[in-house]
Amino acid sequence: MMQLMLMSSEPALAVTDEDGLIRAAAAGDRQAFGELYVRYARMVHGILLARVSPGEAEDLVQEVFLSAMKQLRGLRDAAAFRGWLATIARNRAMDHYRRTRETESLDGHELPASRGSGDDAFLVLGQIRSLPEAYRETLILRLVEGMTGPEIAAQTGLTPESVRVNLCRGMKLLRDVLEKK
Repeated sequence: MMQLMLMSSEPALAVTDEDGLIRAAAAGDRQAFGELYVRYARMVHGILLARVSPGEAEDLVQEVFLSAMKQLRGLRDAAAFRGWLATIARNRAMDHYRRTRETESLDGHELPASRGSGDDAFLVLGQIRSLPEAYRETLILRLVEGMTGPEIAAQTGLTPESVRVNLCRGMKLLRDVLEKK
C-alpha cells in the first residue's frame, strides 16, 4: 500500500523502478514478479470482479498472474505492462465465463437470496455488474478495491479525467438503478 502511495507522488521514479521490475521479472526474477503482483493484484481482482463472482475472482487472480509470468518474456515494451495485464484479466474472465456457460446454467452464478449482513453489498455488486463495462470496472476498483481516482488512473493507464468521468457517470447510473429497486 505504501508503494502505491509512493508511485502516485513520484511518477517518474516509479516508472523507472517499474520498468526495472518488469525487465527483471521477464528475465526470471521471481522476487521482482512478486513485487509486480503486490502492485497490480487489486487492479486485476477488480477487473475480474466486474465479470465473475467474488469466489471465482480470487482463483482467477492467481491464474492471471501465472499466465502473465509465462508470457512476460514476449512483452516488448515495459510501458505496456499495465494494459497487457488488464487484457489478460479480461480475457481470463471471458474464458472462464465461456467454460462455465458450457457446463452449467447461468442461474448458478446468481448470488443467493439470503447472505446475512452482507445483503446490501451483494445487491450493489450485482447492480454494478449490470452497468456498462467502463463504469463497472472503474466503480469496482473504487468501491470494492478501495483505490483512489489517481491510483485507478495509474494502474489502468486511463487518464485521471477519464477516471473521474467514469466514476461520476457510473455512480449516477448506479444510483438510478438502486433507486428503482
